[in-house]
Amino acid sequence: MKFAVLVFPGSNCDLDMYHAIKDELGEEVEYVWHDTKDLSTFDGILIPGGFSYGDYLRCGAMANQSNVMSEVKKAADAGKPVIGICNGFQILTEAGLLPGALLRNKNLKFICRTVQLKVVNHNTLFTNQYKEDEVITVPIAHGEGNYYCDDATLKSLEDNNQIVFTYSGDNPNGSLADIAGITNERGNVLGMMPHPERAVDELIGGADGLALFKSIVKQWRESNVNEA
Repeated sequence: MKFAVLVFPGSNCDLDMYHAIKDELGEEVEYVWHDTKDLSTFDGILIPGGFSYGDYLRCGAMANQSNVMSEVKKAADAGKPVIGICNGFQILTEAGLLPGALLRNKNLKFICRTVQLKVVNHNTLFTNQYKEDEVITVPIAHGEGNYYCDDATLKSLEDNNQIVFTYSGDNPNGSLADIAGITNERGNVLGMMPHPERAVDELIGGADGLALFKSIVKQWRESNVNEA
């Protein structure tokens, strides 16, 4: 499977994402600059965290204007897996690929620590290697990770099982309904604030995030076998 790791001015988690895919997952991966106009050769799109365009105007808003985002939308429409982590989640909401918005943390401070996540829906493209209600440990590092949406959107997320991860025991940022990660209705676009790419090896504190990337590869391979 071939992944693209998008790089915007201000991205700083692209190295972590690249390492997770190449060295821990053993799959093909390339950095892709934000002005790229063709993502057709990639099987999966990864939008890393950081501070794209310095978070000016609004987190993710300027990144959404980059050339590559029209290609991300095409990839999503084609059913390819698309993940936005931290700032990547913010970009996906700005692009309209995911509902809702990410607001300032409730305490108005930048938070950097590990948290417990519950896998609310393990029957997705991104979570099929986890168990139902499994609790995993993953780092967070954000100042605007407070997920918000209106009541109708929240009900839709719940009814369609689009809430994939919730904070378990401790909600660090005030997110509505403890939401830490959601998918689109089709289930091929995931946005989450915690950093699974920073939890892929026991040498760096834990490997609970690796199963997320393994889930994608497993389903991709099964789909290709079935199509063949």
